[in-house]
Amino acid sequence: MRTFAITALIASIAATPAAAMDVATFLLKVDALKTKGILAPLSGDYKSLMAELDDSGKALRAERLAAQAAGGKPAYCPPARNPPAPNEIFSGLHAIPAPQQTQVQVKDALRALYSKKYPCPAA
Repeated sequence: MRTFAITALIASIAATPAAAMDVATFLLKVDALKTKGILAPLSGDYKSLMAELDDSGKALRAERLAAQAAGGKPAYCPPARNPPAPNEIFSGLHAIPAPQQTQVQVKDALRALYSKKYPCPAA
């Protein structure tokens, strides 16, 4: 019985999605990594930032596809190939006023950036 409880606890922790990161925290970590130069990819923060971008991108893609499947208008309409460059993403995040950065999650900021970069054609 104890083994089952431990297994269930581990499974619930593994299944729990990581908390979304706000823009201020994300940019603070990005700026700190810039000081590490070529050693930045070896940092744990680098991996967490890349995971945040990957998770946010997957969530936004799922939202977009769900909106299209439901016959609605998605928030943005990207081309097949032409993702934004990292510097473009960081510039877009830095454009958010500092007082609001703690209130905005990375995913929501990316949605706003993508909707400006990849507007959907009028129906």
